[in-house]
Amino acid sequence: MLNRRHLRVKVLQALYSYYQSEVKDFKPFEKALLGSVESVQELYIWLLSLLVEIADQSLLDAEERANKHLPTPEDLAVNIKLQENRFIVSLKQNPEYLAAIKKYKIAWDFDPEVSKSAFDALKNTEDYANYLHLDSHSIQSDKDIIKHIFKKIILKSPGIVQVFEEKFINWQVDKEVLQALIAKTFKNFSSENPADNQLASICPNWDEDRPFIINLFLKTILFEEEYQKMIAEKTKNWETDRIAMIDILLMRMAIAEILHFSTIPVKVTINEYIEISKEFSTPKSNSFINGILDKILFDLQNEGKVRKQDRGLRE
Repeated sequence: MLNRRHLRVKVLQALYSYYQSEVKDFKPFEKALLGSVESVQELYIWLLSLLVEIADQSLLDAEERANKHLPTPEDLAVNIKLQENRFIVSLKQNPEYLAAIKKYKIAWDFDPEVSKSAFDALKNTEDYANYLHLDSHSIQSDKDIIKHIFKKIILKSPGIVQVFEEKFINWQVDKEVLQALIAKTFKNFSSENPADNQLASICPNWDEDRPFIINLFLKTILFEEEYQKMIAEKTKNWETDRIAMIDILLMRMAIAEILHFSTIPVKVTINEYIEISKEFSTPKSNSFINGILDKILFDLQNEGKVRKQDRGLRE
């Protein structure tokens, strides 16, 4: 699921694009920001649909072998248990999933080799052989083989990863979230009754998260000069072009949170941007950002400008 750190990264990406653009109309970038959240939902459905496609390949494979000119007894007795997998059957009947497939117009006919190559790789695994030889199947055993397909086939296949990288520019950034969403889906699909199983929610608190990312994006832009002045006063010994653009944006975002988001504790804000800098900026950025923000925070608190309430008062 998209937590607040993931959402802050989305805002960071939108801000970076905005400042790299010669057109300073923030509306298209605000729209792109919301679109980047929507793309996580779409990518999630694409991944689920690939699991279905791979399962369907078991039937196609059986038909292909049976239709050989001289099929062997093994060809005529191919096991198609994966086609009857409870998780897959339940997913195919899920109203949310079916509506999302239609909404995003998802179809793998643009590259049918993706699911075929994935199934070919699956056929040669010990886990699949063990699955086929089970005397009886439960929802848990059926989920276990699908987990194997996701973790060991889809995520480990360079060809499949390339397809997703080409279709979704943020695949590498969103991959961690997607793994969590798929894991949550496996947990949710625990009932033998398909009607009781639900897809994972991308943003459980979207009513709060949507205004959070929009306001953070806008405040960082609207108060750019004010925030930059604060940063400049604490970096007088640094040449401006020596400070990474990502570091500047992270510090401006942090200042915006400290001043304008009263229910977010200061400590949470600073820790979040330090952690983000470790992944998206230079090796020394986290200590640099921490030091500058501490100095700015000291001044803001002395001037009585930091006003927190409710959850924002927690240390």
